[in-house]
Amino acid sequence: MTDITPESVQAMILRGPFHQWLGLKVNAVSEEGIELEATWREEWVANPDRGWTHGGIIATLLDLAADWSLVATTGRGVPTLDMRVDYHAPAVKGDLIVRGKVVKAGKTFSVAEAQVLDKSGKLLASSRGTYFTAPPKA
Repeated sequence: MTDITPESVQAMILRGPFHQWLGLKVNAVSEEGIELEATWREEWVANPDRGWTHGGIIATLLDLAADWSLVATTGRGVPTLDMRVDYHAPAVKGDLIVRGKVVKAGKTFSVAEAQVLDKSGKLLASSRGTYFTAPPKA
């Protein structure tokens, strides 16, 4: 896909109501990857005493970034086949930066990585996944 822009990817991502709820904004997109910003929501909190964001939200953001890092080669989001998540530090109140990058773009299967960082650049979580990138059947 040659005319990929942050605006065109933003429109594709926001077709999904869950993605709308997450408050995602596409900051940058290229053949190498994508950078998203996620607007923090009170509903993300799993531990009200500590204010920590639920790990499922973090895993979702990682999956989205890795998945959509492949948009420049696929022109669309792609299904996740397998993904590993590593949590490095708790995410607390505040918007998050999520970066996804293509490790290997294949015709049928691709590998991508992602990171969730706080606004100061502190690494909170990382992932690596395998994605099904074969074109849809006609």
